[in-house]
Amino acid sequence: MVDIISAIVTSFGVVFVAELGDKTPLLALGFGAQHSLRLVAVGLTLGYAIANLLAVIVGGLLGAALPDRPIQIVSGLVFLGFAVLALRRDDDVEEDDVESVDGLGGASAPKVVGSIALAIAIAEMGDKTQITTATLASQAAPIGVWIGATLGAASSGMVGAVAGRSIGHRISTRAVNVASAVLFAAFGVAILAGWF
Repeated sequence: MVDIISAIVTSFGVVFVAELGDKTPLLALGFGAQHSLRLVAVGLTLGYAIANLLAVIVGGLLGAALPDRPIQIVSGLVFLGFAVLALRRDDDVEEDDVESVDGLGGASAPKVVGSIALAIAIAEMGDKTQITTATLASQAAPIGVWIGATLGAASSGMVGAVAGRSIGHRISTRAVNVASAVLFAAFGVAILAGWF
């Protein structure tokens, strides 16, 4: 039990700090500007849980076996898709409606959570924090590493989401949608270009 707790604490700290300088908190900023923090938190946690579970199970071996380019292409296209969705959001969505339907053209909460989780899980594939998680899992209790890495990454992502929510309340919905679309498109292009 001590080994699991130690693995949770260690992986939380390492992944939280590593993730702060990564791209996914910036993506979370865009999601936080568009959606309720509750839905963003669930989506982030689910996305990181999936990515970290893969890292722990595979231990980095699958990343070495798969070519990077197909993963980059799929990731880039997903982010370009999110850019299009951000631009298509209805400007007339009231703030009270955000909790119930939460944008994406009137999408349900499960669709929003699923979209965020998918974006985060794809963005994390082969990322430095996923590799770090795989490395930690090879040296400590894997379940503890998975829990700690997931909580650390989600906490780091929420820093970006809270910042995005704060910005989102100060500017128009249209400006938030355009800024989010630009952010998602920039990540999509950067991934396709091989910069991430």
